Amino acid sequence: MPDDKRIIDALRELSCSNALAMHMPGHKRNAQLADYLRLFGAEYDITEINGFDDLFDARGIIARSMERAAALWGSKKTYYLVNGSTCGILAGVRAAARYGGKAIVARNCHKSVYNALEICALDAVFVMPETDDDYGIHASVSPEEIENALGDNPDASLIILTSPTYEGVISDVAAICEIAHKRGVPVLVDEAHGAHLGFSDYFSGGAVRAGADIVIQSLHKTLASLTQTAVAHLNGGLVDTMEFERQLAVFQTSSPSYLMTASIDGCVRLLEGEGGRLFTDWEGALRRFGDTASGLKNLKILMHGGRSAENPHIHGFDRSKILISTLNTNLSGVELAGVLRQDYLIVLEMAHKDYALAMTGLGDSEENLQRLGSALLEIDEKLRPVKGRSTKLPRLPRRICSVTEAVNSEKTCLRLENAQGRVSAEYVFAYPPGVPLIIPGEELSGELVREIRTLQSSGLSLKSSYKTVPECIYTMKDNLGS
Repeated sequence: MPDDKRIIDALRELSCSNALAMHMPGHKRNAQLADYLRLFGAEYDITEINGFDDLFDARGIIARSMERAAALWGSKKTYYLVNGSTCGILAGVRAAARYGGKAIVARNCHKSVYNALEICALDAVFVMPETDDDYGIHASVSPEEIENALGDNPDASLIILTSPTYEGVISDVAAICEIAHKRGVPVLVDEAHGAHLGFSDYFSGGAVRAGADIVIQSLHKTLASLTQTAVAHLNGGLVDTMEFERQLAVFQTSSPSYLMTASIDGCVRLLEGEGGRLFTDWEGALRRFGDTASGLKNLKILMHGGRSAENPHIHGFDRSKILISTLNTNLSGVELAGVLRQDYLIVLEMAHKDYALAMTGLGDSEENLQRLGSALLEIDEKLRPVKGRSTKLPRLPRRICSVTEAVNSEKTCLRLENAQGRVSAEYVFAYPPGVPLIIPGEELSGELVREIRTLQSSGLSLKSSYKTVPECIYTMKDNLGS
């Protein structure tokens, strides 16, 4: 089989052949067996068989496809992920950080990073980004904060940050990498929301070309690929390639879906062949949406690139994100999302107390974005200005012990209000975006308890480690903070 063939074409040829499938999966590529199998394209669903390569030891058709992806993004090596960005983050942290060692971590990272810290028993030194009080979001991680953290912790073996964030904020990854690399410390960037960055001047700020050592991207979030597909990029020589591959085999399924692998391959080839036109069309649709949205009087939209004149702590912003602030109006972000869903059949990505987020992607048309813009204009006309609402984020909770120590401790469950001053033994977060308000080992302050209740009263759904809305919370029985 020629190695430059599309994986989907190879699967199509197999499905049309007379080859007898005496191997998994049990449906035997018989899509006529059930209607859901026809819908899902089961005739292309195979396991690793002769001629179709092996994701964990790729030497043929998958290897050539991953080489194309590396050339496309400009990385030293690219790996396909069928367990989402999460498995790439877990593998990357495990490969790059010494077990039981120390890592410098942006406090606004996704929960998968915290899972990695726990699995690796890492002592995390948290860096809390500044806030943008106009929108109630975290700003960029500053290079100066990273430099100070490295100076105070010369034994740190890894830096972990998220760029862009769920809300679209981009950090100066190039400057951070320059600082870290002078000390021989690798940088891992959770770029799950930024696989599209770097393909045009309009979408700038990509971490691969900025020099990050490990970059994890979800292709499905903004590009044209199936949900759960992602890639991991390796650069430089600070992370051992073989160790990263070993860890990927630990955290990724041993039965990878060829439908997902074919989807990643298809996405790569689409960007190779038609990326220029598709990104130009996407940019044009966003620009015209911006023209429409300029008529808003009460709602505010954060859509800009480069350094913010309003907040110098924001290094850059991902223009594919449409962050809609409801601050100083009589609607919360949750209520705005509800109106758009119920009255306009427009479903947003997420909603928070003071803002809502519309995600755009390669498949959006100008018609889609104009429909959103027109709906926002209609809603805006009916809004009343309200003053005095605060967007200030709660302060970083006081850290008492490590995540690992708190998770493995003897626990007691208390009503949230009765847990003030106690050390949390679990996470509390809004999902999305999946950034914890508190993590195991941190002290529950009165300020944080009030913020949790405020978020709940605004209609935001909060989750904990045990998938419950936190009326109660698990704390360490032996309260180290007392």
